[in-house]
Amino acid sequence: MQALKEMSFKELLKALGLGAIALVLSVEWVNWMARRLRDSRGPLKEVLFFPSPQVCIEHLFTSHMRFPCACPLPHGVKTSFSRLMEHLLSTRTSLDLCIFSFSNMELSRAIFLLHKQGVIIRVVVDREYMSITGSQIGALRKAGINVRHEMSSAVHMHHKFALVDGRKLISGSLNWTLTGVQSNKENVIVTEEPELVRPYQLEFLKLWEASDPANHRAQSLNGQLKL
Repeated sequence: MQALKEMSFKELLKALGLGAIALVLSVEWVNWMARRLRDSRGPLKEVLFFPSPQVCIEHLFTSHMRFPCACPLPHGVKTSFSRLMEHLLSTRTSLDLCIFSFSNMELSRAIFLLHKQGVIIRVVVDREYMSITGSQIGALRKAGINVRHEMSSAVHMHHKFALVDGRKLISGSLNWTLTGVQSNKENVIVTEEPELVRPYQLEFLKLWEASDPANHRAQSLNGQLKL
């Protein structure tokens, strides 16, 4: 009788083990099918238009919470802004930003969260607009995020684009401000087309290098030595 019980227990453990393996394989199969379906549609292409209506996006930051947010804003509604936030928060390893004006608190909150998660973030901003009232650039720097600004006072760094993990481009007319999101007529394109992403990568690297203070100090020193 005891031997029979031991055998049943072993069979139960074996069944549980096989069940766990089957579950893992089924999850992998679902993920594989999702990738196949996405590949069949080609690289991501999405267009977002603004202004965007105000809705609750708290779930994007607190998906672990059991209860929904109690704020009075509409819940469960997809908007251009919520999609923009989803694309940003999908970042896993690196985020490169070229932003002319950055004062939107929710977008800033997303950047801080990614920084906390260990995402490598680089930001290139405009020399003049980095210090306007409400700008989040000072807060980004204070948090330890690497920020560089356009060195010339004669031109503006007027780009508004982001590169997510080096493969997803977010670009358009939208300034990262409350007015840009809620009031202005703006557009944003999100794509993973390699032919479109690559030129923006090269442009970011060019601006990042050109905005390196060390290079400008070296150039100033060389100029003084020649004198």
